[in-house]
Amino acid sequence: MDVTALLIGLGPLLGWGLFPTVASLIGGRPVNQIIGATVGTLIFSAVFLLLSPTSFPTGWNLFFSLISGAGWSFGQIYTFKAFSLIGSSRTMPITTAFQLLGASLWGVFALGDWPTLTNKIIGFSALIVIIVGAYMTVWSEHGEAKNSKNLRKAVLLLLIGEIGYWAYSAAPQATDLSGTTAFFPQAIGMVIVAVIFGLMTMKQGINPFAEKVSWLQIISGFFFAFAALTYLISAQPNMNGLATGFILSQTSVVLATLTGIFFLNQRKTPKELLVTIIGLVLIIGAAAVTVFIR
Repeated sequence: MDVTALLIGLGPLLGWGLFPTVASLIGGRPVNQIIGATVGTLIFSAVFLLLSPTSFPTGWNLFFSLISGAGWSFGQIYTFKAFSLIGSSRTMPITTAFQLLGASLWGVFALGDWPTLTNKIIGFSALIVIIVGAYMTVWSEHGEAKNSKNLRKAVLLLLIGEIGYWAYSAAPQATDLSGTTAFFPQAIGMVIVAVIFGLMTMKQGINPFAEKVSWLQIISGFFFAFAALTYLISAQPNMNGLATGFILSQTSVVLATLTGIFFLNQRKTPKELLVTIIGLVLIIGAAAVTVFIR
């Protein structure tokens, strides 16, 4: 792996690793966060479209690209809601685990991944390890009742949100587009859902489009978009390839979790921190297994 490919492959580590922390630092409600994040992604992807030789898709390619982006916004809204319950440092390992589980199961049952019995045994064992790792990251030494109640609510929200994340990753498989070509229409789909969510919020007497924090969240959108673009480039065969690019991108959960703990004051006891780090290692290691046995 050359240095350029490695640096590009680590782009998602920085972008997706810092995105939840930056969004939390800027603040606001989930509706503010999703509006700003999607507009930031749209701006970033529009600049990329203007500076690159890619064309704008049409027909079914456009439709599935829009569905992909809409799915991400749907999932991210529920992730932002989970932030308010348990913080980003606990949310990110859980949602990462759910996304890995969803992508792996979709690959097995719809795309024919893990074709042999040995593949399936190894793969499903890895999925169990991912679940264990996610549990370890939210383990509480003292087990307060309030934290347990909020955790259950957050897990339910993230399970619902996984429907959107599944669409984000699965919809592009119905097209013959490269990831970089789908990037801009995906961003349009993201904004459409964010605007609909914002309009629904206005019925409650709140206008998120008039709130400054919504537009400050554009900054967080730049972090997400940078990660998404560098992942798409990294996964190309002439760079790191899909398997290595995917594993490099998953390291972002480590940065997202640790920055949430140390910069957002989402404190853990020394024992909780140790268990969390072990859980993160298990998630990343098992994710690598699910990719390389395909």
